[in-house]
Amino acid sequence: MLRQLRFLLLFMVAFVFALPTFASSKEELDATVQESLSNLYDKSPAAKSLGKDAKGILVFPKIIKGGVFLGGEYGEGALLINQEVVDYYNTASASIGFQLGAQLRSQVIMFMTDESLNKFRNSKGWEAGVDGSIAIAEFGVGETIATNTAQSPIIGFINDNKGLMYNLTLEGTKITKIQK
Repeated sequence: MLRQLRFLLLFMVAFVFALPTFASSKEELDATVQESLSNLYDKSPAAKSLGKDAKGILVFPKIIKGGVFLGGEYGEGALLINQEVVDYYNTASASIGFQLGAQLRSQVIMFMTDESLNKFRNSKGWEAGVDGSIAIAEFGVGETIATNTAQSPIIGFINDNKGLMYNLTLEGTKITKIQK
């Protein structure tokens, strides 16, 4: 049993950290970014309304997370300003602790102020919870977003959860600019 658990653990860690080698082309990423944002807007008129006021929108259409005690996640996305792609980024994190499973999700981060967007764009590697606090949008009755969340300078949306993963947080997630 212990041998099987070690093998599973090694496989999961190797799989998650090998993901950057399976990156999408620029064209594929652009298409999935637009599709992911459209899906969010179709599901939530409140998100669409916030998107119209956002100074910048960072979209990660596919983030893969997995772990058995040790875990990691990786995804690539694009920053949109005025509905145009201006830069590409990856998101990655590693963690240790009680976690088990695998998950595929999309993530949208809206920068609602010029200050929060500029701080993000001028960073050498932006870390959620350290360089900026992200208010995760939770939808209430009628797909509305809590007023205190809607007034935050940075708002995050987690969409299309597929899989089962115990442990979901953006704290400690590192976002880095990449070339495409």
